[in-house]
Amino acid sequence: MPRSNIQRSNVRYSAPNSGDAANSHHRIKILKKVVLVTLAIIAVRLFAIQIIEHDHWVAKADEQHTLLEAIVAKRGEIYMMDGDEPAAVVLNQTTYQIIIDPSVTEKDKIQHALATYAATYQTADLDEVYSEEGLRYAIIAKNVPKSIADQIAAEEISAVWFAKNNQRVYPEGDLASGLLGFVNADGIGQYGVEGSLNNLLSGKDGLLKSTADVNKVALSIGNDNVKIPAEDGKNIVLSVDRGLQKGVEERAINAINNTAASNASVLIMNSNTGEVLTMANLPDYDPANYGNVTDASAYVNYVTDDPYEPASICKNFAFSAAINEGVMTPDTTFFNQHYEEVDDWKIWNAEQRSSLYGTLTMRQALYWSLNTGSIYALKLLGGDPTRINQQGREKLYDYYYNKFRLGQATGIELIEAEGYIEDPNEGWGRDSTYANMTFGQNLKITMLQTATAFSAVINGGYWRTPTVVKGELVDDKIVPLGSTSTGIEDKILSDETSAMMREMLINNRDYKVRDGTDRPGYDVGGKSGTAQVVRNGAYDDTFAELVGSYIGFVAPAGEMPEYVIMVRMWGEGQSIGSGDAMGLFDDISNYLINYLKIKPGA
Repeated sequence: MPRSNIQRSNVRYSAPNSGDAANSHHRIKILKKVVLVTLAIIAVRLFAIQIIEHDHWVAKADEQHTLLEAIVAKRGEIYMMDGDEPAAVVLNQTTYQIIIDPSVTEKDKIQHALATYAATYQTADLDEVYSEEGLRYAIIAKNVPKSIADQIAAEEISAVWFAKNNQRVYPEGDLASGLLGFVNADGIGQYGVEGSLNNLLSGKDGLLKSTADVNKVALSIGNDNVKIPAEDGKNIVLSVDRGLQKGVEERAINAINNTAASNASVLIMNSNTGEVLTMANLPDYDPANYGNVTDASAYVNYVTDDPYEPASICKNFAFSAAINEGVMTPDTTFFNQHYEEVDDWKIWNAEQRSSLYGTLTMRQALYWSLNTGSIYALKLLGGDPTRINQQGREKLYDYYYNKFRLGQATGIELIEAEGYIEDPNEGWGRDSTYANMTFGQNLKITMLQTATAFSAVINGGYWRTPTVVKGELVDDKIVPLGSTSTGIEDKILSDETSAMMREMLINNRDYKVRDGTDRPGYDVGGKSGTAQVVRNGAYDDTFAELVGSYIGFVAPAGEMPEYVIMVRMWGEGQSIGSGDAMGLFDDISNYLINYLKIKPGA
C-alpha cells in the first residue's frame, strides 16, 4: 500500500488546564468590580455636580458668557474764584485704555500698532502678557488720546477694546500746584486738594453686566443684563482767588530771585471767616507732568505740612495771654538788661543798642522784638515778676495749645501736620524751654496754625476753623458742600485784649508809614520772626542759616482787620532774615489793596 503524502503535524494539542481557567475568571471578577466602582464614583460626582453643586457650576458657565465692565465715574473738576465767579483750574480730558484678549489678539499686529501710534502710552510688556497662560484680559496702554485710539481701532485687530477714562488737565500750569496736588497713573489723587478730597472728587464707578459671545463681545440680548450708573465726582470750588494767587506767586518768585532764599511760602486768609484766599509754595511744579520732579519735597505744601519755628511771631501769643489774664497792659514796664538768665543759661536779645537798656514798656518790647519782654510776660502769667514758675508755664501752655490750638491740626480740608508744644512740667529745663517758647523756639507749628491763631488775636478774639473749600458747583451755582472741616468758632480772647494787640501791631509799623511803604488811610500791622535752625541737636549759634517769617494784617483805617498775610522764606545753608520776609509782605500787602480795591478808611 503506497505511503500517504500527508505528513503529521508536529504541533501538540493539549486540553485546557483547570488552574489557568480559575485565574482568568478571577481577573474578570476584579475588572468588573473596578468598573462598578468607577461607575459609582462617576455617578456620585454627577449627582454632586447636577444636584449639590448645581448653582456653582451654572455660575461658572455664566462667567464664560458674561462681560463685566466698569463704568468709570467722571472725576470732579476743581475751581478757584475769579471775583464772584468760579474759574476752572483742574479739568478732565477724555482718554482711553487699550485692552486686549491675548488668546485671540495677534501679537505681531498689536505690537506694530502700539509702536506706530501709541508707544509713549504703552504700560505693559507684550512678551510678558503673551507668556501668561490662560490670560484673557490685559490693559496694555493708558491715557491714550481719542485721535490715537481711533487710528488703532481702524487697524481692525481682533479682540481689542477701548475703555474710556478721564485724564487730569491743569490749564493754569504750575499755578498753586502745592495746594492742588495731582492725580497719579492709577487715577488716585496725591497731595493737596486732589489727595485730601480724593473720595469726593473721584465719585463711584458703575457696572455694566451683559451676555457675551466666545470672544467676549457684548450681545444685546440676555435677561441678566445689568447697568449700574456711575456716580460722578463732585466739582469742588475753592475759596482761593485765582488772580490773587497768581499775583502773589509772581511776587514770591521775584523775592526769591532778589535774595539768598531758595524757597518761599505765602498764606492769605480772611481773619473773620477763616477762608483761605491764597496758599503759595515756591518753587512749584507742573502737576500734569508730576513725574518729572526730581525731589519729592517739591510736592510738600509748606503752609500745612511742615511744622517749624516761626520765632518772634509767637510773641503775639505770649503777650495776648498775659493781657487777657489781666496781668499786663501795653504800658506795663519791665527792666531790660539785654538778657535773661534762666536755668543757668543766658537768653539774649537780638537788639542790643544801648538806648534800650533800662525801663521799657511792653509796647516797646514788642516793637523792638525783645526776648526779655516776652519772658517777662511769662513771669507775669505765673504771678511772680521775678521768676518763671509752674503756674506761668501751665497758663502759657493752656493758651498756646488749648486756646490758640498750636501744635495740632486746624481741621482744614487738607492733609496737615500737627507739630508739637512742649509739656509744661515733664522733662529737663522746663523754665528755659518755656522762656524760648515765648519767642517761638522750642516748639513746632505750621504756618496755617500760626495764621489762624494770629487771626484770633486781631479779629476780636475768635478762633475759627480755616477753610479752603467754598462749596460744590452744581448747575453753575455754588452750593454748600457739607461738613468738610470742623467748623469750630471759639471766643478765646476778650475784645479789649484784641484791640490792645491791634494797636501794638500797628505801632510796630509806624516807620513804614513814614517811609511811604504803608499808605495813608490803611491800618497795616505786623510782627517779624527770625529763627535759628537746629543742627546736631542744638541751635546753630553761628547764624549761618536762618528762617525769616513775617505776619500781619491789612484793613481800612479804623476798621476791623479782614485780611491776614503770612510769609516764610528760607534756603538751605542761607541766612534769610525777617527783613527779607517783611519785604515780600510789604509788596503783597500793597498788591492786595490794589487787587481787591480796598477803599481807605476815614
